[in-house]
Amino acid sequence: MSQPRPRIAALPYLALGSGIICLSFSAFFVRWSQAAGPVAAFYRMLFASLLLTPIVLPRLSAQSASLGRRWALFPIVGGLFSALDFTFWSIAVTLTTAANATLLGNASPLWVALFALLVFREKLGRMFWFGLGLTLSGAVLVVGSDFLLHPAFGTGDSFALISSLFYAGVFLAMQRGRETLDPLTYTWIAVCTTTLGLLLVNLALNNPLTGYPLRVWLIFLASAVFSQILGYLSMSYALGHLPASVVAPTMIGQPVLTTILAIPLLAEIPTLWQAAGGVLVLAGVYLIHQAHNRQKASSQRAA
Repeated sequence: MSQPRPRIAALPYLALGSGIICLSFSAFFVRWSQAAGPVAAFYRMLFASLLLTPIVLPRLSAQSASLGRRWALFPIVGGLFSALDFTFWSIAVTLTTAANATLLGNASPLWVALFALLVFREKLGRMFWFGLGLTLSGAVLVVGSDFLLHPAFGTGDSFALISSLFYAGVFLAMQRGRETLDPLTYTWIAVCTTTLGLLLVNLALNNPLTGYPLRVWLIFLASAVFSQILGYLSMSYALGHLPASVVAPTMIGQPVLTTILAIPLLAEIPTLWQAAGGVLVLAGVYLIHQAHNRQKASSQRAA
């Protein structure tokens, strides 16, 4: 007798949830390290690539003959997008408010949905767009209070919006790359590429890469293990089974969860508007998943 299908079908959603939890700690690791954003991002990627190398290299050498000629294209492109996303977002945080940078940096679901519609020809129904609207509106309430009160659009805001374009590219490249690569291999190639990109960025900005106390190095290591390896492996697995147009809006739940975790970790109490925004995000995510399930069931009936 075959295994129950509902449990198997739920695995991508469980991976997506665990990825959101792990990535929600990213901001805390940066805050605790007290290092420059690009430096913290560089060591997060460097330690992750070093930890994954002895695991991935034997697998990669055994698989490379059957992968074809362009197997590394999408993880490399995704890694470059990730490096540019980190760079522009880190600069945006220094030029505008954290609320503005977080809000505009998480505009990626809109770009992913439009790209999926225009290029991948994915059919996105009314329920999907309504759910996306609820999700983005909830994110505005959770992290965009300052943006609503002071909507001036300057250089930092522009940089944050640019970062959201590259963040969308990370999702789209991962969706395509996971068609031929397993989550571990894809993540390792992308992380190595991002590491090289962030090294060049830090050298160009003359950021100090040495001289940190042991406590900071341990925080860099924890960020690599928890946020990068566990977080992105989970997201990579989910993107192997779910389209980017579903995964990207769900990832907006990350700033919502970060706000909740900030209560015990940073003693930051959310406002009533932020709580209402969290409800909207959850409602939007539910509608997006329902739309995806309906589309999948319709495609199966048509086949």
